[in-house]
Amino acid sequence: MSSIDQYISLYEHNRETIDSHAPHALNRIRPDALSALKRFGRFPGKRDEGYTKLSLEDMFAPDFGVNITRVPFAVDVALSFRCDVPNVSTLLGVVVNDSFRPTATLLKNCPEGVTVESLASLAESDPDFVEAYLGKLSNNRDAAAALNTLLMQDGVVVRVKSGVKLDKAIQIVNIFNASADLMGVRRVLVVLEADASARLLFCDHSQSGDFKYLSSQVTEIFLHRGASLDFCDIEESTEQTSRIAQLFVSQEEGSNLTVNGTSLTVGTTRNEYHVDITGEHCDTELAVMAIADNNQIIDNSARINHLASRSHSNQLFKYLLDDHSQGAFEGLIYVAPDAVHTEAYQSDRNLLASTDARMHTAPQLEIYCDDVKCSHGAATGQLDQNALFYMQTRGVPRAEARMMLMQAFMADVIDRVAIDGLRDRLRHLVERRLSGEHAVCGDCAASCHN
Repeated sequence: MSSIDQYISLYEHNRETIDSHAPHALNRIRPDALSALKRFGRFPGKRDEGYTKLSLEDMFAPDFGVNITRVPFAVDVALSFRCDVPNVSTLLGVVVNDSFRPTATLLKNCPEGVTVESLASLAESDPDFVEAYLGKLSNNRDAAAALNTLLMQDGVVVRVKSGVKLDKAIQIVNIFNASADLMGVRRVLVVLEADASARLLFCDHSQSGDFKYLSSQVTEIFLHRGASLDFCDIEESTEQTSRIAQLFVSQEEGSNLTVNGTSLTVGTTRNEYHVDITGEHCDTELAVMAIADNNQIIDNSARINHLASRSHSNQLFKYLLDDHSQGAFEGLIYVAPDAVHTEAYQSDRNLLASTDARMHTAPQLEIYCDDVKCSHGAATGQLDQNALFYMQTRGVPRAEARMMLMQAFMADVIDRVAIDGLRDRLRHLVERRLSGEHAVCGDCAASCHN
């Protein structure tokens, strides 16, 4: 039995239970997802294009539990996640496994024109809104997205109405906490209406390293005309945690998107970025960094589709790999025939800190228009031994010199972070990570005391 077969069987034997714990607006799109899964037949493996370093079939194969009856799990965020990083003031919501819980701070301080709510709750109170957006971008385009749609029962909705400029960042903390192996089916829907702006911070954590967790997350982002979004995603879990995170974005005319992705401590993770630029004068930036050691695997895939003229995109991906870790990057810039005056750039740079680390990189351009400026490139190397030697001759111990060079390598990705205070926090977390400490994001604990 393939991994897909076991989840199809799970759904078909528990259809009434799953549907009874979710509103109609979510249940109505399950049949198409089920048909798509049966059509795909299996998840991609290492022999498939775009999956050089990991197999989704292997990731989904273990017998993970799925919380279809919506059993509540307790979690003490403040107790579990503490560090001495200064506070970032945010509107905080918590996802425990795959159930959304707003904090008192969020309920009290969420401004007019801004909604941060449970997907299941909003699907009951405003089904027309949810049905207008949910599943429209992911559209069961692959097996992982279809499985997420088939099994989702809750999620997070962020809606910012036209013209609203949200000053305070919204933070969603994803926490795994279960006393058995568990798959969390997480769904995120973000809609910024015309000329709205917001900043989102997502943090992933696992409360215990004793159990295996798998996060299946699909995020759909709609940026209407003139909207602006800064989206940060920090993954700091355990080596027993795996993640498949798929981000789908639609940008209308004049919208701006900045995505910062950071993988600090992981087991096996695959992050996918799919961006459709459908309007003119859009700006899109992806800045992603990954740090891996031991036997960790980090795979990032990005596709930006320029479907309209006069827009700009820039991608920067950086990996720092040590021990026997493995990294992969496959990126594509697509420029449609009518997308004249497009500017699109893609860069992947990788630092191998050991001779056993491995990196696969495949930047790509697909251009059907002459009047454009596009470039792509990749570089993979090791620590500069001359620089190490020079620093040692100036009295810097080798281990410290090595860490300083690795920090400097990541600096330009961190500098692209737009959320106030988060750049310093990331520098601190990266420093702790490179020094061998368990670098937990301190936002979670700090915000829970508000």
